[in-house]
Amino acid sequence: MKRTEPTSGVRDVLLVEDDPGDVLMTREAFDEYLHNRLDVVTDGAAALAYLRRDGPYTDSPRPDLILLDLNLPRRDGREVLQEVKGDPDLRHIPVVVLTTSQAEEDVLRSYQLPATSCTPTPTSPSPSTSTVSSRRSSRSTTSS
Repeated sequence: MKRTEPTSGVRDVLLVEDDPGDVLMTREAFDEYLHNRLDVVTDGAAALAYLRRDGPYTDSPRPDLILLDLNLPRRDGREVLQEVKGDPDLRHIPVVVLTTSQAEEDVLRSYQLPATSCTPTPTSPSPSTSTVSSRRSSRSTTSS
């Protein structure tokens, strides 16, 4: 697991992504624009261990947001989403599903589980940046 260290007032974000290029692009967007802490795991089983604070993740923070790829090794992103939303300790965490799939069925199924948002995996930093920025704004207004 790799971390981008937090600064004051930042949110903890968990990125579940197995593509090194997508991880790099997301990390660069966070470093340049968002300044939130970004933890990265590369498969669905590690994501669930991180969220449940099992094994090497016992000291992991509870994320304020999960960015979840659908197509993951070990445990599929759909399975991770289903387990997160079925767990009373985790279901409150917003999940943004990232997918390269153009299949309407994948998007619909993500919302049925329910994902907070479903967005194509970005080819530039701006889509993820705007999604996380809007989550930050909505959390600021609801926590006031």
